[in-house]
Amino acid sequence: MTDTDHPATGESGEPGVAVDSPTDPSNAEAVADELEAAFDARRDAEAAVTDAGTETVESVADAYDRALALLDRYEDRATGTGDFGAFVEFERKFLELVEGVDDDAPAADAFDAANDILDRRRLSQRHFDAARDALDTAADVAALLEERDAARERHRTATRDAERCLSNVDKRLSELRRLERLGEADLDAPVDRLREPIRAYNDAVGEAFEAYKGDASARDALSFVSTAAGYPLIDYDAPPADLREYVASADVGAEPIPDLLEYADYSNSKLSHFVADPAELKARVAVNRTYLDRLDGGPLTVSWPPPPAAEFRCLVPELVSVVSRFAPEEVVARCRELRYLVENDDYDRLRTAAAARGSLTEAEQAKLQRGEVTASLDAFRTSRDRLRTTLDRHGYDSEAPLDVSSSA
Repeated sequence: MTDTDHPATGESGEPGVAVDSPTDPSNAEAVADELEAAFDARRDAEAAVTDAGTETVESVADAYDRALALLDRYEDRATGTGDFGAFVEFERKFLELVEGVDDDAPAADAFDAANDILDRRRLSQRHFDAARDALDTAADVAALLEERDAARERHRTATRDAERCLSNVDKRLSELRRLERLGEADLDAPVDRLREPIRAYNDAVGEAFEAYKGDASARDALSFVSTAAGYPLIDYDAPPADLREYVASADVGAEPIPDLLEYADYSNSKLSHFVADPAELKARVAVNRTYLDRLDGGPLTVSWPPPPAAEFRCLVPELVSVVSRFAPEEVVARCRELRYLVENDDYDRLRTAAAARGSLTEAEQAKLQRGEVTASLDAFRTSRDRLRTTLDRHGYDSEAPLDVSSSA
């Protein structure tokens, strides 16, 4: 087991940052512009309905929709020498609709004009077409509602887009700030002062655990792992309860874990020579094969780059306490020596350098040297501030009605 086998932990142990990002400051500006435009368009559309009278516009729109429905429904039946009953019914219903429109309503004369066209003893296709044309001004009034609804949806969509964009910009800023911090590291620092002792310990403890897993009884090994899992900074998963109960009570629990896994592959007839209840061994061991196969000394190793100083100071005593339960003294000694690393005045500088060397690509280093990261930070901060301000002033709020008093 080597130090490179385990992912880095801590603030500077994250994967390298990609400088090139799909999020672009100009895109954020465009999103903010669209939100402002959508707000203005909605305000104007709301004002147009309010100025004409919301209830009146809704009434005209309803009458217009019903008028078109009547025209469509009776056009074939009430024309020419067709169904006289349908003709009479249509004339009556259309007149009732027109009389229901307030005389003061906008486009009221359009309904009267359409009724005049249809008020005759015989109707033809051209009369229906002319009636539809006469209703054009009513259609314009009804369109105010459609335009308002479309403007509201545009405003909602623009607000959602701006919120998502702001989230992306915040994430990008976080990445750039971290990259900037890594760029301040001394990339020529002698990080081997940390790397070599950690590598030596990681290799030793990994080998010691493999030997322990192969020699110790499954009962003792799982008891050890269960104890180790109780330490806050040691990342072992506790053994499954059914497995631990089985190895604690069954005679076969005195066998090492590799032997149990081998038994689980036997046929029941062959396995009956080794255990009293073959079915139980398969039920308890075979179903937990993945857990047992993956059980190794990884949680007892130190990440590279190593943890921050405060965490490392707490980690080493936990490791010593746990490793001393199974490993040879020379491995425990290597573990104890790790505490001297964090006491070195250069620890933070070396750790930061290790994190930077492990995270920064050549392209990222070049961008840092050219000052592109700093320029990106400034651009994204400007975009973030613009988005926040625009959302505060122009974002869609379903709980608060839009103030249309300032519309032109």
